[in-house]
Amino acid sequence: MTLAAQAQTAPSASLTIRVENLSPAGGMLRLGLYDRAHYPDDNSKPVASADVKATGAEMVVTLHGIPPGRYAIETFQDLNSDGEMDMTWLGFPEERFGFSRDAHPRLKKPSFAQVAFTLSPGENMQVIHLQTFSLLP
Repeated sequence: MTLAAQAQTAPSASLTIRVENLSPAGGMLRLGLYDRAHYPDDNSKPVASADVKATGAEMVVTLHGIPPGRYAIETFQDLNSDGEMDMTWLGFPEERFGFSRDAHPRLKKPSFAQVAFTLSPGENMQVIHLQTFSLLP
């Protein structure tokens, strides 16, 4: 007698991200989805990403086929479309940026705990309001 195992597909998730407060100056909206192991390392590859032309004050991006789990989103509006976040000579962001859970960093990126959310099987939604850097609360 032979036992045959049925192949089971792992559940997957989709994530729709609504990004608000984009500058009318255009450029590209760059977005990365990171797991704990790869956040906040700037050199890490995201689990999923999207680069879309910024065409309005609000953009919606959907990522598909993501394993459920805990993730963080980093996004920024690349006004000059050079693929990098432009920084001042002091190292502060010059372009609008945002994080999941609308975390507002002061002098460094928020921790994974501050930006992490649970991605459940099926459809999920996150809203991020882009912000400009400020030392003031």
